[in-house]
Amino acid sequence: MLDRMLHLEEPAYSESDAEWDAFVATHPHGGILQTTNWARLKSRFGWTSERIWVRQDGRLVAGAQVLFRAAALGMVRVGYIPHGPLVDWQDDEQVAVLLNQLDFAAYSHRAGLVKLEPLLWQSEMPAEEWRALCDRHGLVIAADTIQPPRTLVVDLRPDEEQILLNMKQKTRYNVRLAERKEVTVREGSAADISTFNGLMAITAERDRFGVHEPRYYEAAYQLFAPEQAALFIAEYAGTPLAAIMVFAHGPRAAYLYGASSDEERQRMPAYALQWAAMRWAKARGCTEYDLWGVPDADEETLEAEFMERSDGLWGVYRFKRGFGGELKRTVGAADRVYSGLLYRLYQWRRGRREGA
Repeated sequence: MLDRMLHLEEPAYSESDAEWDAFVATHPHGGILQTTNWARLKSRFGWTSERIWVRQDGRLVAGAQVLFRAAALGMVRVGYIPHGPLVDWQDDEQVAVLLNQLDFAAYSHRAGLVKLEPLLWQSEMPAEEWRALCDRHGLVIAADTIQPPRTLVVDLRPDEEQILLNMKQKTRYNVRLAERKEVTVREGSAADISTFNGLMAITAERDRFGVHEPRYYEAAYQLFAPEQAALFIAEYAGTPLAAIMVFAHGPRAAYLYGASSDEERQRMPAYALQWAAMRWAKARGCTEYDLWGVPDADEETLEAEFMERSDGLWGVYRFKRGFGGELKRTVGAADRVYSGLLYRLYQWRRGRREGA
């Protein structure tokens, strides 16, 4: 018999937080975005969080860390479960119990909807099965996603030489070229966050995409490093050329943030950084490295169009495809809707933002 529990997060790291993080680390669909420190990071930037879970025979078997905040001109309060819930999606009873707890949490936060984005691959649950599951449990499949649903995942289980051999020849050449061109990569510290933010400002202006405010990256590093995050900086003759921030939890490592200058790009510092991050992740016992986001298209389309297209994530696909990762897609997003009127307002607001 399943019993249910609603858990409010404690401000200090507690035994229940440790239990939760251990559960996330070992769950097949767990990831860094469901950890205690991720909720703490978001709490510094306007989000509140609540954790729901399900136990069976005293053991934690399912759960979700839900983030809440105001959206759409402050008129709609929304919930968001990044890379969650963590549940056995084949077990309808377990799913129903957890969604019931989600309803209580949404009601207590006066949320008009909660967006779910599980780290559940389509290879595990095809699209038609996901649609049927959503229909059974009152979830609305959503076209808009917060996290990119499609990504490339590098297998870190082989030895380093084999990982290099699994890369495309040009990428492997560029990794080695960076070393020959005297690019050095070092692991940074908190003192280097200002360097990272400076490179991020250059990247945002050059590539015209939105970035977090500088204190966001400072907070992320403060909360996760050195146990679960590392900052790598590529330099030439003492000058920073590029930097990335990578995260690890359980068997998964992920490249979340990256930035580069406009100088010495022919020295291939970005390739040296990714290789350093993969080696760091492998040394920590991670078995996969998530390159985090490519265009949401099938492999045939990606390979046919990546040389011509530069919009959206197409530019980064040209770079990421060479590292030998497996193209994977999650089932996408689904919404738990509690107010039809507020949901329409939310969709209108999201549409305006995407169209700007």
